[in-house]
Amino acid sequence: MAVGTVTRGPAVEAVYASGTVEPVSWAKVQPLTTGRIASLDAFEGDEVKAGQVLMRLDDRELRAAVAQLEAESRFLKSELDRVSELARRGVTTSQVEERARSQLDQALASINAARQRVEDHVLRAPMDGTVLRRDGELGEIARPDDILFWIGRQSPLRIEAEVDEEDIPLVAPGQTALIKADAFAGRVLEGAVADITPKGDPVNKSYRVRIGLPPDTPLMIGMTVESNIVVRREPSALLVPQAALTAGHVFVVKDGSVERRPVVVGVVGQGVVEIKEGLSDGETVVLDPPPTLADGSAIRLKR
Repeated sequence: MAVGTVTRGPAVEAVYASGTVEPVSWAKVQPLTTGRIASLDAFEGDEVKAGQVLMRLDDRELRAAVAQLEAESRFLKSELDRVSELARRGVTTSQVEERARSQLDQALASINAARQRVEDHVLRAPMDGTVLRRDGELGEIARPDDILFWIGRQSPLRIEAEVDEEDIPLVAPGQTALIKADAFAGRVLEGAVADITPKGDPVNKSYRVRIGLPPDTPLMIGMTVESNIVVRREPSALLVPQAALTAGHVFVVKDGSVERRPVVVGVVGQGVVEIKEGLSDGETVVLDPPPTLADGSAIRLKR
């Protein structure tokens, strides 16, 4: 019968979280209205300033409407000047003058509204940063639900991860996170919990946790990662092979027979389990005990 030995070694209790690498500072840019893309003024990798034009939608019809309203306002302005002069000379009434003034004010308000509609066809950078991604090509139709630009700073980066609600009480800012990514197979990278959103997602039963990354991290924006947030470290824990544990107890070998002994389990690691109570360092335990094994059974050891 195969046996193993109770030993001491490091044990780490961790909370699993999966997430995506993103900039700490970034923003999405979407159009306010539907329109055909008329010009592209920024491209992926470009450095842009807040307010800089990124893209323009076709606004020719709107500009023509603005020009027409401006022409009408100039006529109404000249009409107001004429009526005001007549009112000053007593040829017409003040009510006629006020009516002309009101018509001009309405025309000016219409011009401002039309100019705003023209401006709504211009996409501008919401912040200083880099164009991380651009979607949409000349001639395509852009709609308000389309994300056309991602603008952000390439450093610092963080991971936005989801943690199950049952584990979130164990997580706190400052805890170390051990990170794995498919792009860096075999490497374990590190980060630290930066913050936890106060409100969870009742549908997915999870909380959003942000993990800060060091400046020299090789991770790139958009990568998916798996993280283990370290909530407790025990440098000298009592460890037993996981194969020895059966329904909360182990079989300890003593003088050619076994003793069924209940144990209190701590951290479950890769192939080993932390034992908080029930065993002592150096004791021998049965691995993969058969269902027929009972307290007091005689055994023949096979190491």
